[in-house]
Amino acid sequence: MLRQTRSVFQKFRCLSFNGQQHTWRLKSTSATERALQYQPGQKVHGFTVREVVAVPDLFLTAVKLTHDKTGAQYLHAARDDSNNLFSVQFRTTPMDSTGVPHILEHTVLCGSEKYPCRDPFFKMLNRSLSTFMNAFTASDYTMYPFSTQNGKDFQNLLSVYLDAVFFPCLREQDFWQEGWRLENENPTDPSSPLVFKGVVFNEMKGAFSDNERLYAQHLQNKLYPDHTYSVVSGGEPLAIPDLTWEQLKQFHATHYHPSNARFFTYGDLPLENHLKQIQEEALSRFERIEPNTEVPSQPHWTSPREDHVTCSPDALAPDPTRQNTLCVSYLLGDITDTFEGFTLSLLSSLMISGPNSPFYKSLIEPKIGTDFSCVVGYDGSTKEASFSIGLQGMAEEDTERVKEIISQTIDDIIENGFEEERIEALLHKIEIQMKHQSTNFGLSLASYIASSWNHDGDPVELLRISESVAKFKQALKENPRFLQDKVKHYFKENTHRLTLSMSPEDDYLEKQAKAEEEKLHKKIEVLSDGDRKEIYEKGLELLAAQSKTQDASCLPALKVSDIEPTIPITPVETRGVPVQYCEQPTNGLVYFRAMCSLNTLPDDLKLYVPLFCSVITKMGCGDLDYRQQAQQMEMRTGGMSVSTQVIPDSNHLDTFEQGILLFSSCLERNVPHMFELWSDIFNKPHFNDEERLRVLVMMSAQELANGISYSGHMYAMSRASRYLTPAGDLQETFGGIEQVYRHFTSFVLWVFEHQVKFMKRTAEMSDLTHVIRALPRIKKHLLNPANMRWCAVNTTPQKMSDTAAQLESFMKDVAANRRDHKRVRANIISVIKLFLNDCVFTCCLQVQNFQPCQMKTYFDMPFPVHFVSETIRTVPFSHQDYASLCILARMMTAKFLHGEIREKGGAYGGGARMGGGGLFSFYSYRDPNSLQTLSAFHKGVDWAKSGRFTQQDIDEAKLSVFSAVDSPVAPADKGMGRFLSGITDEMKQSHRERLFAVSHKHLVEVAERYFTVGQKMFGVTILGPENDTFKRDPSWLVL
Repeated sequence: MLRQTRSVFQKFRCLSFNGQQHTWRLKSTSATERALQYQPGQKVHGFTVREVVAVPDLFLTAVKLTHDKTGAQYLHAARDDSNNLFSVQFRTTPMDSTGVPHILEHTVLCGSEKYPCRDPFFKMLNRSLSTFMNAFTASDYTMYPFSTQNGKDFQNLLSVYLDAVFFPCLREQDFWQEGWRLENENPTDPSSPLVFKGVVFNEMKGAFSDNERLYAQHLQNKLYPDHTYSVVSGGEPLAIPDLTWEQLKQFHATHYHPSNARFFTYGDLPLENHLKQIQEEALSRFERIEPNTEVPSQPHWTSPREDHVTCSPDALAPDPTRQNTLCVSYLLGDITDTFEGFTLSLLSSLMISGPNSPFYKSLIEPKIGTDFSCVVGYDGSTKEASFSIGLQGMAEEDTERVKEIISQTIDDIIENGFEEERIEALLHKIEIQMKHQSTNFGLSLASYIASSWNHDGDPVELLRISESVAKFKQALKENPRFLQDKVKHYFKENTHRLTLSMSPEDDYLEKQAKAEEEKLHKKIEVLSDGDRKEIYEKGLELLAAQSKTQDASCLPALKVSDIEPTIPITPVETRGVPVQYCEQPTNGLVYFRAMCSLNTLPDDLKLYVPLFCSVITKMGCGDLDYRQQAQQMEMRTGGMSVSTQVIPDSNHLDTFEQGILLFSSCLERNVPHMFELWSDIFNKPHFNDEERLRVLVMMSAQELANGISYSGHMYAMSRASRYLTPAGDLQETFGGIEQVYRHFTSFVLWVFEHQVKFMKRTAEMSDLTHVIRALPRIKKHLLNPANMRWCAVNTTPQKMSDTAAQLESFMKDVAANRRDHKRVRANIISVIKLFLNDCVFTCCLQVQNFQPCQMKTYFDMPFPVHFVSETIRTVPFSHQDYASLCILARMMTAKFLHGEIREKGGAYGGGARMGGGGLFSFYSYRDPNSLQTLSAFHKGVDWAKSGRFTQQDIDEAKLSVFSAVDSPVAPADKGMGRFLSGITDEMKQSHRERLFAVSHKHLVEVAERYFTVGQKMFGVTILGPENDTFKRDPSWLVL
């Protein structure tokens, strides 16, 4: 998987530095205490301990070691967390754009010395209880992480990962499949044309169809033109066919060596066991080498540079005449300087984050563009960091104006600095992040330290956040102009800066297609008849290998008996509004949620609900304008948000709950302030600032458009579900492809087309009066105590009573907003639900006489690849067949669809999934095929009906399903299944028992019952390039 660059501060925010997690896992001695017993100089299984450091901020002990024979570096983070993680990363520094590190990342996972079966990586997904398994290719390193809560599983996965990276088979067939190959379009027909195929080849074609991804790559290549950052580590599609199998093997030999490796382990399992296994199974077979993979510093320019690139026009752009991007990027210092990186990441946030930041005021609020450029802020993913600032969605004639604004804003910052309150708010955010508890902390930690450690920075120093904070405060105290001096040095006086502009080119896609044709022609024209025959024969050999049933018995595996038979019970108490109170070790934080019903909202306002949710906490409230509101939210909370919720009922397909979810968190000392902010939002929200609303709409519109190429399969599944259940229909309205289209069309035809392309029209409206009038109407229904059906609080036992009192006070403050409204549709009836403690309330709607219908839709998109989905109406969560469908989806993915869609078809991904709303979906991701993939879905159904699978296949599918069912839950999210969906622990346990009981007979029966042609009710959606085949077929709706 290709990893995109991210800033250190973005990683820092994602890290969610958390307090003790899973403290219910009692031990006589904690993992952190055991790790403190190591001493520098101590020898342990071929390693020498170099440093042992307690990191109380993160509730861990860091142990740094080196391997005696090879010099491999090792960091262990001992922490009382059962979700243990392993990662090994190699510094990979390609000097061309053939994508060799990316293709190698894929290929080493296709079989190894001890585990020679094809694709052990994907097979292990179904033979373990892993909570995470993947691999990443960054610009200058490749990482292989996994995590699991099971000790035996950890050993199994570690064995597979070690053998994969150090002793891979690297078969030529695997290179053809994962990298690239010339092959007949139809492998069984030697007369069919030769074409390029390969998983990475298609993945990168899809990646570069996204203009944001394209721009980010150009910017890095041009800012660092003299070494590895000047090439595309993931592979440039037209350069990938220049890579040979021999070059791939050579790159592995020079880069995948322990002397070039950094090992990281995390969690509560003993370090000695990890070291022993790594030494015995891998490192003992190597001697030290000099890998020579260091990245030199980029020579600094003596004068700034400018450049220009082109891209494809964006069919979803809010304004077709404003599709330009311009960004100024500055080369900064070495990322191994931990404090300097910490300072610059905080400085970046002060400069660009939120409506109080200077660049937001100068670039976003004048509405010159739709949003900041896709690359913005501090980026610490390369040896030397960078800072970028600019705009997207701007007109070409504004280019010079934007350059001048950027320069002037820097001058203003140097002169005026930053308000003390903004700095305090930023440090408050860090305090919350250090207390917040996440479930994937180990993975976040591995990602956080990866870049600096990759260039020999000190990973332990990175973990000492409090020391950096204290040093930062001291620097500000000693020099009030500390930050201004940094701005002057790194931005005003920096001659190594690049101004890169990008504009659309009408025939861009045609030129790309022509370039690929020319590349293909050059490859083909030198082929002899013998070469063509060999290509055909190799294609048949690959197809035969892909079709052959693989013997995976060499791989380690857990058994179904290793799965816990019961789930732990989460105690909750309900009382009051009603309110669900859940006592958890939240480390000094309070989490608040409230569900407000949409049941009384008129239909003509529903299209506006996503917009309402996105702006309600950003327009100002009470006596606060939007800037003051943003400042108070940053000073007093960990964030406040409102989102749409469409929750299918667990018992009936045509019953669902519709509402909005209010969410916020804060430090215990700030609970009164948090509820005061919610009171002002309920009582006195601001809706009349048209210019502020326009800015928010434009940014939301741009964000939605940019996301399609990354999440096309999700949009395809959402659209395919639309006409199958009432919940699916509303989910598509709120968050599907229709919502994206609504963000982006001219508003002239609003009266006639308000059901289509709503938000696109809104983004282009010259007068937002109509929208401004709609928002208060929505507020009267949604922010109405009569429609607030359910609240939830998660916090420590010590703080629960105080929080309950503050919540009660909040409810009194907003009581004046209470209005009783009737439901608006005659064919909908309310459904009463009964919960624990005899708490009764109305929440769900049942659509009477709902008639599902079949629909096949094709969306023309500016992509060279497809996103395909077929979705089938089946049964709800509580139905006895639901568990069988869950197992069937996982088994079909692993045992049939993966081979057909990815291995044979060349798509980046594909499979089947069973949704909570009773919808069974097939899907593919970044797929070169469309109809062929639909055929693969149908063949998968035939395979399931035939019963051509074993008990081992079923057991593996159960392991995979249970790894998701039993994934860790953070204290902040405990009890949320019951709160949001009404699914109690008792219901979860019943579902668990049905999963255990699924048999071969059950799987064949559900395949026959729900997937038989003529009986099934289904929807199909494809997002992809223009295709005349679908236009000529009257059974398809082409949009």
